[in-house]
Amino acid sequence: MDAGELRAAQAPLKERYREDPASAVTPVHATGDFGDEGITATIDGFAGPVRAGLHRATGGDGSDACSGDMLMEAVLGCAGVTLRSVATAMGISIRSASLVAESAFDARGTLGVDRSVPVGVGPITVTATFDTDADQATLDRLGSLAERYCVVGQSLATPPTIVVRRAGGPLTSGA
Repeated sequence: MDAGELRAAQAPLKERYREDPASAVTPVHATGDFGDEGITATIDGFAGPVRAGLHRATGGDGSDACSGDMLMEAVLGCAGVTLRSVATAMGISIRSASLVAESAFDARGTLGVDRSVPVGVGPITVTATFDTDADQATLDRLGSLAERYCVVGQSLATPPTIVVRRAGGPLTSGA
């Protein structure tokens, strides 16, 4: 898809969203269950079920997907698509790309070893290395725009609300 095709695909959407802002609110979701044994949750992924389990640092044996790695994959997927979309719109030709999302978490927080240690991954860095003729100023602008428009990255500013309910019972909030 080139810049013209991208604009043509997005123009009617942008117009509709300007005229009817409510139509721009787009649901996203994930589903899963406790169908597998152990301390796991099986998530219905795009390419099939993914069994998430405890990380080795929190008592797992490494045989299940790590939710932290899955978070990095979601961030990298969104950032990569956003980078490619913005690069296309800017007319930046990219011959090849290497993308990496990295972070770390201090297991003392999630294990309750030290309440002063935050629970969660630390700052996330997405590194995109491009084979391109674009100058660094253009690449810096691309990075800034991708940060601004990456839905998953922007969503990390607000932690999720966790709602727990009894089947057939009223909703209760963990917050």
